[in-house]
Amino acid sequence: MSMAQDALLETELQQLECHFTWELKKEDTNITDLLNRLEQHDELYLGGKAGVAQTNNSLAFMKYLLGFPTEALSCLQKSEELTKEHHENDCDKWLIVTYGNLAWLQYHMKSYAECESYLEKLRDIAKRFPVEPASALHHEVLGEKAWALFKFSRENYERAKECFRMALELEPRDPQWNAGYAFVLHRTERRSGSRPDDSLTVKQLRKAIDTDPDNDELKALLALRLAEFDSEYEEAENLVEKALEGSPNAPHVVRYVGKFFRDYGSVDRSIALLKRALEHSPNSGFIHHQLALCYKSKKISLQKKENRDSPSADVEIQRLRRQCIYHLEKATTLKTDFIIAMIQLAVQYGEDDQLDRAEHLFQETLMKAKEKNEFLQQPYFYYGEFQQYRKRFLPLAISYYKECLKIDHDSIDGRKSVKKLTKIADRYLAKNPQDGRAWGILGFIHKEKGEKIRAIECYEKALQFKSSDEYLSALCELRLSL
Repeated sequence: MSMAQDALLETELQQLECHFTWELKKEDTNITDLLNRLEQHDELYLGGKAGVAQTNNSLAFMKYLLGFPTEALSCLQKSEELTKEHHENDCDKWLIVTYGNLAWLQYHMKSYAECESYLEKLRDIAKRFPVEPASALHHEVLGEKAWALFKFSRENYERAKECFRMALELEPRDPQWNAGYAFVLHRTERRSGSRPDDSLTVKQLRKAIDTDPDNDELKALLALRLAEFDSEYEEAENLVEKALEGSPNAPHVVRYVGKFFRDYGSVDRSIALLKRALEHSPNSGFIHHQLALCYKSKKISLQKKENRDSPSADVEIQRLRRQCIYHLEKATTLKTDFIIAMIQLAVQYGEDDQLDRAEHLFQETLMKAKEKNEFLQQPYFYYGEFQQYRKRFLPLAISYYKECLKIDHDSIDGRKSVKKLTKIADRYLAKNPQDGRAWGILGFIHKEKGEKIRAIECYEKALQFKSSDEYLSALCELRLSL
């Protein structure tokens, strides 16, 4: 093939809608974790033939990225076969993404005749099923694109949300698109309002269940959302029982049911359910993490009891901590960028007096959180606690509480940092009302909360008792901002 022909061919390929053109960046995802999840979806036959066909499209792209084009080709052939079986005579538009992937893969394998044959199939589909305007997409393509974006990386959640929304404008009752839109809303929407009807996620979960009444995963997820509202707990409990009755051995359902019982019911029942789910999905980092949280919850409950100082209680606390550590280690091994689990594991190492391991893991977690620019407040806060209570190095603890506070003073971790810093400042002032460090800490808190007058007063007091370029700079900045 000449250079000119190759350029023309690649130009046409770039215009296709498929995994190769959707900007699914390898650096945005944890390849091992995603591959495990996709293979698990394939094994469990999630979504029936249609769902497994889409899973194999994504699996094929992953195999290609990992350098296994022959395995990728097998996945795409399986996807094509399942799509034709499921949709029968109405399969053409559902094959657009698969044929696009096949064209790209054959191109990379230098099978140019095969590549051209798939391009010809796509040209034929485009002629028979035109869209207006020409740049628009069929809902079959938009929906699959949304699922691929959603599964690949949290970096793509907003793009996935928009694609699901557009797909539902074209096909409002499609069960796959309604379920996908509910899942991505669940991942992106914070709790809003005092009533469930204020939540877009709750509304969409109800709509998704209405279009797919047998989807027990949606029921379990809706139960978790409703249980956040005291007035809806009874409905939440009923949904959980229905989900468990309908899918007693489905790991993707049981993991949410287990979380529900841990948060709102019985931790022991949650452990039993999650262990059962783990038998079916031993490589699920999510289930290992949920089990770790169960053992952590039991450990904390025992530590709070009045007779906890007995030797038997100490032995049980240690056993529960070791169980927690075991499952957190499994979770972070299976999912190497699981930042929340990494923080929790570092905390448990600290409690277990494994201070060097805790220090190393905190540093690794902070580095990954900075690289990904997500969940950064939590490692800052818990590393501050680690320095304060385990290493007994208060200056560094104060520094990390401040870093946490700077990100968002009104978040859960931001408010906890305010509380920690205020207590430290109050303790300093109780010993010495003229402690400049204490007034500097209070000035910093007020500045980050936007309370400029009170911040100025505190920094002025701090400078009366302690010379500091930091305090002087903050004071000048505040005065100029008034």
